[in-house]
Amino acid sequence: MTTTLTDPATGPGTVRRGPLRGTAWLVVRQHRSTLYGVLALVALGAAGILYLRGEMADTLHAAGWPGKDLPSQLQLGQRYSYLVLALGALPVLLGVFVGAPLIASDQEQGTAQLVTTQSVPRHRWLIAKLSLGYGLALTTGLVLSLLHTWWWRPYRSVFPATWLDASVFDNTGPVLPAFCLFLTAAGITIGTLLRRVMLSMVVTLAFSVVANVVWGEFRNSLGTSHRFTYPLNGEFPARHQDVQQLDNWVGGADGTLYGWGTCAEATEAARNACLKEKGIVDNVVEYLAYDQMPGMQWTGAGILLAATALLTVCVVWRVARRPL
Repeated sequence: MTTTLTDPATGPGTVRRGPLRGTAWLVVRQHRSTLYGVLALVALGAAGILYLRGEMADTLHAAGWPGKDLPSQLQLGQRYSYLVLALGALPVLLGVFVGAPLIASDQEQGTAQLVTTQSVPRHRWLIAKLSLGYGLALTTGLVLSLLHTWWWRPYRSVFPATWLDASVFDNTGPVLPAFCLFLTAAGITIGTLLRRVMLSMVVTLAFSVVANVVWGEFRNSLGTSHRFTYPLNGEFPARHQDVQQLDNWVGGADGTLYGWGTCAEATEAARNACLKEKGIVDNVVEYLAYDQMPGMQWTGAGILLAATALLTVCVVWRVARRPL
């Protein structure tokens, strides 16, 4: 059999042309199913956001908004609830299905040792792996966060959730991509340490649930709270309608604070006597303002990225120092 010069070259000596070659091409090809799945998820999420935003815009336009007053909260339907649930679950899915198996699968099957004992340096293999995992997490988080922010920001006054609610705060701005990177890094770290795919995925899922609970408790601490007072029987100040209330008290003229239920007596006369005795004259509200949102989001994202960097250092140290 003869081979002409026009036949495509094949075999182990073939040099691959294109943007991806060598170890990077090998890693992408190895994880192509995961890559296609994540890209399909991004496309589906983007299409859902675009469709629901267009539907909302049409509804508001038909109702004459913003020229006419609408109910304080617009009913977005069950589909928006599904979308919010999916966005909230996105970092967890990336940690479990992208991060946990990324290195653990090669360790469990022995391909990591095979690759790194050939002509591929260990650090090059690790860089290719981490680039794929973090690239998928960052791209997914950025695209969906930008689209959700683009939808929410001009229509936030009619959304059913406040700006500090997890469905908004965690899914807009830099928080979503930072959280995607953090849980992906956590999955990679857990997989590297446990060296078993299924066990790593289960542990990553448990870690992600705990991380979400801790993040929910920590979110309000990202900004410095403020206080304002208004007369005990007065109207709530209109200029503070957009604030996120954290706590409420009643206060005396001397600045002493009492719990909200203080002087909640059975009769009006007993209540007035209690108020007079304690000198209570004001309502006191502790709050976070909407203009604090960007600073709080970037502070939270910075903490998550620092944790991501720390986990990455742990993975690099573990791969460099211990047998694969």
